[in-house]
Amino acid sequence: MPETTFNGFPDQLRENLCLLFVGTAASTHSAALGHYYAHPGNRFWRALHEAGITLRRYQPGEFTALLALGIGFTDLSKPGTGMDHEIARQSFDVAGFRAKIERYRPKTIAFTSKKAASLFYGGPSGLISLRWQQAGRRGSRRLRALGTTSSRWQPRQWFFDDLACRLTSASRESLFQLFGQSVQVRE
Repeated sequence: MPETTFNGFPDQLRENLCLLFVGTAASTHSAALGHYYAHPGNRFWRALHEAGITLRRYQPGEFTALLALGIGFTDLSKPGTGMDHEIARQSFDVAGFRAKIERYRPKTIAFTSKKAASLFYGGPSGLISLRWQQAGRRGSRRLRALGTTSSRWQPRQWFFDDLACRLTSASRESLFQLFGQSVQVRE
């Protein structure tokens, strides 16, 4: 069977989205299935529902349906797949992403990892906290860095709002609960 090249998921964008989720790149599993956050161990879709952002729990294959709800998706690296450290640095297109947010003007941008936020801001991941970020010259858009929902996530020491705390799966999802209260997209 000939090897195929992954060219990334199509952006799920339209003007004035209520919420735009921005990842670094597709996982290998997600790329193989053709859906955002498709690994069975990834808790993204569960967290999205439990945070109250959607009224029901969507499945990865339904990601295109969320565009009608004002929820979009994109990645900073379209051709990259795998874990962040496996993705070629030159494949991250931050300038292209900035052009997309200027064109489509989402109201809230949620980076699905500290790595995605750090690439956007051009600084180390260690300086990104899991909270609302400084918007700077990005107008009235709200930017938020969220903890990863990846299957590779393990409870460990994290820093949140300058306090060291041990996050369990439940407390990590509480970050999504706080995020959901500030967005509230309803079908």
